[in-house]
Amino acid sequence: MRGRGLVGAAAHEVGVRRLQDSFAAIPPGQPVRLAKRTSNLFRPRGQLSTPGLDVSGLDGVVSVDVPRRTADVQGMCTYEDLVAATLPHGLMPLVVPQLRTITLGGAVTGLGIESTSFRNGLPHESVLEMDVLVGSGEVVTTSPDRKPELFAAFPNSYGSLGYATRLRIELEQVPTHVALRHVRFGDRSALAEAIAAICDERTYDGVRVDAVDGTVFARDEAYLTLATWTARPAGTPTSDYGGQQIYYRSIRERTEDLLTTEDYLWRWDTDWFWCSGAFGAQHPLVRRVWPRRWRRSDVYHRLVGWDRRLGIVDRIDQARKRPARERVIQDVEVPVEWLGEFLDWFDDHVAMTPVWVCPLRLREPDGPGSARHWPAYPLDPGRTYVNIGFWGTVPVGPGARDGVINRAVEEKVHALGGHKSLYSEAFYDPATFATLYGTATLDAVRATYDPDDRFTTLYEKAVRRR
Repeated sequence: MRGRGLVGAAAHEVGVRRLQDSFAAIPPGQPVRLAKRTSNLFRPRGQLSTPGLDVSGLDGVVSVDVPRRTADVQGMCTYEDLVAATLPHGLMPLVVPQLRTITLGGAVTGLGIESTSFRNGLPHESVLEMDVLVGSGEVVTTSPDRKPELFAAFPNSYGSLGYATRLRIELEQVPTHVALRHVRFGDRSALAEAIAAICDERTYDGVRVDAVDGTVFARDEAYLTLATWTARPAGTPTSDYGGQQIYYRSIRERTEDLLTTEDYLWRWDTDWFWCSGAFGAQHPLVRRVWPRRWRRSDVYHRLVGWDRRLGIVDRIDQARKRPARERVIQDVEVPVEWLGEFLDWFDDHVAMTPVWVCPLRLREPDGPGSARHWPAYPLDPGRTYVNIGFWGTVPVGPGARDGVINRAVEEKVHALGGHKSLYSEAFYDPATFATLYGTATLDAVRATYDPDDRFTTLYEKAVRRR
């Protein structure tokens, strides 16, 4: 595992000053956004007419406090670099989103989730304090006890309240390996019941469960992958899904597996779940010549960006007289009791497989961010939700309303008392959006910290794509 090393406090302060200088250079009335080369967003944005915020000095780990199990991390640090700094100490963030280039600041101001979320909640719940560049141009420190209104409103605000320059986060102890069990379910009611029981008991069939996610391949074929932290049994081989083998296929092919902790954290990244197949990267002949260093989600994301700009796939479809397609790239949360109904509806109206499922709960009331109200993404404490992720295209034919499938997904999720992440396209009307994403609270916080409206509102960002 290669890491960049710690950047240190002095270099961090230089990066913060550079960021503030770039903010001051943006004329009033001009949009303020990050000047970053990569993004994990899937909604189009307007082009900036002025330079963005310079975050080039804010992409590392400042320090790791091993005894206290905490780390001070810059906002633009990727989870790949963060894990590289903590894992040698036997530590990892409480929630590590499954794609290497997701940044810590992005996961907190956006929405991150992974297989430990059923016991550790969402990434912002393990934040102890953070420094945020706000609309006044100041960098303010916020925590549950210091400027708590900003601390509570920041998660899921997507840069509409500012940008985190430093975050102090909790870490947890982990061993060197992860043992997996892939448990098949032929009935969706049984799948939901098993998820609910695992979230309550944190065991399955008498064995401790430290992490859980699932994959749905068909109406009668779904799997929960149950992970248990473990030391490597002597002589036991580990699997490698960064080479010729493909992780998601292994779920159907074997009932047990063993990975290093690092390989477990990035098991989905090599093939961007299963989306690498769209580029031919899963074909054995192509895979042999596709460099291993390019089998990464950020490489595939750049390919998608090129296609969007050039319209290559759309033109090929038109030339071959195929029906027009809509990109349906979303993550949604529904209460576990409605998981089966949503999956059945999804089969009937979207018909995309596989889909990813991952249970989550707000943290129990023993952590610094637990049992708090997060107004921009309100979830009920003690309630089990299931994230459903689906990423692909669906034929819609000529004359279809813009976003017809995505709009239907929004309506169904809302009807089931769920929420949708805002990293992709959204179509809510202002009133519904305000109800779901707490914009009244965000507006009150903006009035304090961004009195001149330097940052774009959440609705403008997420729905109007500005």
